Amino acid sequence: MLSDKISWEISPPSRLRLPVTCSGLILAICVVFFFLILVAPKFASNYLVLIPSQVSSHPWTLITHMFLHADMNHLFWNMLFLFFFGTELENRVGERRFCLIFFLSGLAAAAGQIIATGGEGAMLGASGALYGVFGCLAILAPEIRVFLFFMIPLSIRSAVVLFALMDYVMRGQVDNIAHMAHLTGLLVGLIFGYMLKGRYSYY
Repeated sequence: MLSDKISWEISPPSRLRLPVTCSGLILAICVVFFFLILVAPKFASNYLVLIPSQVSSHPWTLITHMFLHADMNHLFWNMLFLFFFGTELENRVGERRFCLIFFLSGLAAAAGQIIATGGEGAMLGASGALYGVFGCLAILAPEIRVFLFFMIPLSIRSAVVLFALMDYVMRGQVDNIAHMAHLTGLLVGLIFGYMLKGRYSYY
């Protein structure tokens, strides 16, 4: 039991570490991809956006769509969310587990949205993956408080419930928001949170 704890908390001295965190790298890639959309929109829409009917011929879009954002507003709020909550989760569970949570939540979110819409439309954005991050952090760190609209204090778990209810009520609305992707990503994050509860250390 003691050896497991030591191996979990201490990295081997010889391990090669990047000079940037995983969440920081994801943020940087999202910014680069945003400018790529501006300079080469046709390339981005044909080869980076997730189009369900083209997944068999463009399987990489299951990943690349998570780094794309429709406009500056979409990018800003997702990256602000990633900066605060992604960094906090990564500090608690480490880089590898953070990446696993982020990408598996994003993949599950895409699958959930595709099933809900019957494969119609195109998908882009990190929201589904970020909902997974949010859900996992709510289980691991319930003491965190969130300021809704920067003014209304809520516990992170109350915020998760509120956001989930909003997406559930608004599912099926024609508003260009992948509500089912949010819910599916959140579910995966919650599952990860319960799996890791009591086992993580603060890096």
